[in-house]
Order: sequence, then C-alpha cells, then structure tokens
Amino acid sequence: MFYWLVKNLILGPLLLRVFRPWVRGIENIPTTGAAILASNHLSFVDSIFLPLVLRRPVVFLAKAEYFTGRGLKGWLVRQFFLAAGQLPIDRSGGKASEDSLNTGLAVLNEGKLLGIYPEGTRSPDAKLYRGRTGIARMVLEANVPVIPVAMIDTEKVMPIGKPMPTVKRVGVVIGQPLDFSRFHGYEGDRFVLRAITDEIMFEILALSGQEYADEYASSARARAGQ
Repeated sequence: MFYWLVKNLILGPLLLRVFRPWVRGIENIPTTGAAILASNHLSFVDSIFLPLVLRRPVVFLAKAEYFTGRGLKGWLVRQFFLAAGQLPIDRSGGKASEDSLNTGLAVLNEGKLLGIYPEGTRSPDAKLYRGRTGIARMVLEANVPVIPVAMIDTEKVMPIGKPMPTVKRVGVVIGQPLDFSRFHGYEGDRFVLRAITDEIMFEILALSGQEYADEYASSARARAGQ
C-alpha cells in the first residue's frame, strides 16, 4: 500500500511532471508472472525511473550501502528504498553472493518482477560494461524470461558523486523477452553462464546505443577513483 501511495499519489506524479520520462516497448512487460528486468546502470535514479513508468511493481536488489547512509540524505534514501520494496544485499562475494541469489529467487518464486543490474555497479562514464554471471544462474534456476532494459540519459540527471539531481528528460527502452530455457540444467557450467550473460548484455547494448567496454564496471570505477 505504501508503495502504491508513494508512486501514484506522492512522489510519482511530481517526478512525471518534472522529468517527463518517455518509454518505448512497454508492451513487452508481462501483465502477470515472474520475470527479470535486466538493465544498464547509469545513475542512482535508474531505480526510481524504471518502476515509475511501469504499472507493475519492481523489486530491486539494492546494495546495502543505500540503507546505511547518515544524515538527512541517508534517511531519505533509506525511506525511499524501503517504501519502494527494495531489498538490501551484501555484494562482498562468497556467502553474500549466495544469499543475494536466494533473495532474488524468493522474489521470483512469488511471481514478481525482479530488477537486476548485470554490470553490478553504476557505469563511471556512461559506457556499458561486462555483465556478471550471477544473473544467468538466477535465470536458469528460476526458469523465468529476461527482459532487457535500457535507461537513457539518467547519468545526465544524477551522475556519480553528484548529491542533487538536475532536471533533464530521461527515457526507458524495453526490449522483447529473452528465453533461456534451452540451457536448463546447466546452472553449474561457467561457459554457459558467460554465454547467457553476454547475450543479455548484447541486447541491452542494442537498445541503449552505448559504447561497450569489455571489463567490469567495478574495475573501471576503481581506476577512476570512484
């Protein structure tokens, strides 16, 4: 109920009027049933504008740091993510990665839409980076379709390091669902997982028109000191 109030009566109408987001391919979102929305990740506001243009709620696996910020900004961010039904995950690897996988599978088992950023973190320079194979394993274990999504110009609204947004129009392009059921049973094959992940990233690239960088975004951000 709180999600509905925030999206439809409180924050949503204001953001729609101010930023005027456009969307293409909305018909590719199923009206019922579980699916993974695999999106590029340009800005913190991606997790705001994607759910805003969809009728169905989207659950994102958000990094735990979004829930631990201090001060007024930290409180506002935490309250927004909690209101939007976002789930904090630990991305430190090992058991944390397994827990994140199980959390995502639980969301899908409930028939919901799960939003995932295969790059793992925001792009430091608006390029599209190599996807991490956790999404492929989740796809095979849950046996659900993957819907590629491209966020457009959100990095111009709120780039990394900028505390407040700039008013600019943004867009969302939604591709046709991808079916990987032919690989069912190969969850432990790293070559299959890489092939699935690369296919997903290729579809996102085709939708977004970004330049592709064949490395992980976390490595590029570390090199840039972000």
